[in-house]
Amino acid sequence: MHRRLDVPVLTGSRVRLEPLAMSHAADLAEAAEEDRSSYAFTLVPRADEVPAYLRAQLSREGLTPFAQIRLSDGKAVGCTGLWDPRTWPGRDELRAVEIGWTWLSASAQGTMINAEAKLLLLTHAFETLNVTRVDLKTDARNHRSRRAIERLGAHFEGVLRSWSPSWAPGEEGLLRDSAMFSVIAPEWPAVKAALRERLAAAPAESARAR
Repeated sequence: MHRRLDVPVLTGSRVRLEPLAMSHAADLAEAAEEDRSSYAFTLVPRADEVPAYLRAQLSREGLTPFAQIRLSDGKAVGCTGLWDPRTWPGRDELRAVEIGWTWLSASAQGTMINAEAKLLLLTHAFETLNVTRVDLKTDARNHRSRRAIERLGAHFEGVLRSWSPSWAPGEEGLLRDSAMFSVIAPEWPAVKAALRERLAAAPAESARAR
């Protein structure tokens, strides 16, 4: 059985990742309604659906969910998580995990919060959990998300057809093609250095990233 991981609060200069809780509901309801035009392929609840969404995330087997807290104002502006932890055959030690279930409010997109959150999660996965691989995936049609994952330094592995549930409106109960990406342990030092350099060169968090 996939277990929930014991992960502490992870803090950067722009974002703090803290265990998701019902206390984040009000902020997340506001965040989800700012501008929904970028959510065509992403599971993001409407404001009145947030309590049920949180209960589902908190009970989802194999998911360790986080609220993304914007440090400039202390508000929860989205969610993310470590998902589908896999162990070595016949052993309890982790070998791989996925970063997923990610969304951000419109005002938090393009501010490097996503990049820093991924750096925090990747660092914890490789340097504390000691995994050998981190997966990331998105709807193959979601070119914006694919570009964002590529900018993290993840390697594109191909498209798996009919692989994951579709979150696109009107496709309830259907499967989507998933674009698959990964970072493996030998690549991590270079990926980490590039992400740190990118964050250091970024404008202040109130500005939109190029």
